[in-house]
Amino acid sequence: MSTTTTTSATTTIAPAPTSALSASRTTATAARVLRQLRHDPRTIALMILVPCVMLFLLRYVFDGSPRTFDSIGASLLGIFPLITMFLVTSIATLRERTSGTLERLLAMPLGKGDLIAGYALAFGTLAIIQSALATGLAVWFLGLDVTGSPWLLLLVALLDALLGTALGLFVSAFAASEFQAVQFMPAVIFPQLLLCGLFTPRSNMHPALEAVSDVLPMSYAVDGMNEVLKHTDMTATFVRDALIVAGCALLVLCLGAATLRRRTA
Repeated sequence: MSTTTTTSATTTIAPAPTSALSASRTTATAARVLRQLRHDPRTIALMILVPCVMLFLLRYVFDGSPRTFDSIGASLLGIFPLITMFLVTSIATLRERTSGTLERLLAMPLGKGDLIAGYALAFGTLAIIQSALATGLAVWFLGLDVTGSPWLLLLVALLDALLGTALGLFVSAFAASEFQAVQFMPAVIFPQLLLCGLFTPRSNMHPALEAVSDVLPMSYAVDGMNEVLKHTDMTATFVRDALIVAGCALLVLCLGAATLRRRTA
């Protein structure tokens, strides 16, 4: 008599992340990030106070030439939030990658879109506070003279801060340490800073550099600020510039979700 033994193996399959965005998962991720940031006062100070301090210093650097502050203050009102949000977001997100938090989250039934949207919502909330404080300080305390509505300045400053958040989330996928995240700043931010039209009109640049500046989002952030500086009403150019900055932020967030992956130490 022959006996046949059948051995069955049990395979445990981890739940696959869902691809559809969920409001509950996104807000839960945002709430977790905000709770962590609440215990990091230095990061909060960097995001919220540094742009205000830089604008304050800039105003009194040009104390004898207030027109100079008026001409570049609006542009820097958009650039400072972009830079600070880029730095803080890239470093904070990378810290979660290297600590293993992101690895554990990606093992849960949490979509990449939920994760990126949650981070963007958390940092975007702080970007709103940052932009509101910087705009209020520049217009109502430091006397920044703008022809258009201060609310349009706030809108562009907020879009710039969100763009910095998106860029920070994106580059964090390519850095292995916080030092490497900071190293991305000369590659991602400095060229835009030089070519955005802050130091000289873009039309005065070499044609090749002008063509490059036409595809950089910071150029349209500066152009949008200048539109508010010179025109009383919302112009078609302002709407175009604001939509381009917002579109670039959304595109970079989508790229960030596409490059998001599990890392094994």
